[in-house]
Amino acid sequence: MASASRAATPLLKDELDIVIPTIRNLDFLEMWRPFFQPYHLIIVQDGDPNKTIRVPEGFDYELYNRNDINRMLGPKASCISFKDSACRCFGYMVSKKKYIYTIDDDCFVAKDPSGKDINALEQHIKNLLSPSTPFFFNTLYDPYRDGADFVRGYPFSLREGVPTAVSHGLWLNIPDYDAPTQLVKPLERNTRYVDAILTIPKGTLFPMCGMNLAFDRELIGPAMYFGLMGDGQPIGRYDDMWAGWCTKVITDHLGLGVKTGLPYIWHSKASNPFVNLKKEYNGIFWQEELIPFFQSVSMPKEATTVQKCYLELAKQVRAKLGKVDGYFNKLADSMVTWIEAWDELNPPKGGVATANGPPKK
Repeated sequence: MASASRAATPLLKDELDIVIPTIRNLDFLEMWRPFFQPYHLIIVQDGDPNKTIRVPEGFDYELYNRNDINRMLGPKASCISFKDSACRCFGYMVSKKKYIYTIDDDCFVAKDPSGKDINALEQHIKNLLSPSTPFFFNTLYDPYRDGADFVRGYPFSLREGVPTAVSHGLWLNIPDYDAPTQLVKPLERNTRYVDAILTIPKGTLFPMCGMNLAFDRELIGPAMYFGLMGDGQPIGRYDDMWAGWCTKVITDHLGLGVKTGLPYIWHSKASNPFVNLKKEYNGIFWQEELIPFFQSVSMPKEATTVQKCYLELAKQVRAKLGKVDGYFNKLADSMVTWIEAWDELNPPKGGVATANGPPKK
């Protein structure tokens, strides 16, 4: 009986927050109830703060709207996007838990090939609690899964792996395509369930999607800034991409790991490709300069914390991407503001936070 009771306790029940950005009632939580109800939810309401968002009964949650963000951050609230799902990163900032799982409100429970409901959160947790192998690729993918191991020729000195900072999940049904691809493949659906988890190698960037994502907030949280998008900005739908590129170069520098693959969720609806094209238009051009920039980023050895890395990255964004468009100077300023706001709400234990040095006693 005791062992059965322990087995029924959800993993990391008191160490993980679920962050959900939304503009609508959260009826989708009913489907997730068996998996999400034991956990604390942080709901970030975008759009009109006077609108009432209905949350199904029985969930433990806190809800923040734009008025709350302005009240809590004051002038620094300018770094949080408005009318864009990038506002979710405010939830990362106010959380006090070690781990974060974030999901969009149009994502439902998927089924594996046997027809069983997939507990996406549980799989993300397993990914985060097992090491990553960014320095040498294992051809059997994740060697820490049941039924797998390191293959012949894999260096024994690297088999301990490194801590996993990010677990990036995928989607069945509606794929996460950009607008041009949506337009030429309007009926395409992802039906392929690939039973695999991979560590993304060091030095390799990837397009991070924020609708089914988990991360270790203590290891990488300050880098999970989803940028300036949406209302008043010349770009949208690149919030998670920006966070992914920043996060990847920082995890590479700090010797941390990023995994992608399982778990899958069911992405229920396609967004309008014409609306998306308007949001993405600048980004589609800019990313041809952004990717080489991130591929060439070099961190000084003094950058020993995520905050120091991120401030260094902001400096390089201003120096090199400011020439691409003035927007990137504004974004660099917001990156610095984000770190200042993060440190104000999350002072290190034993002192007052400072972004550029040890805590002041």
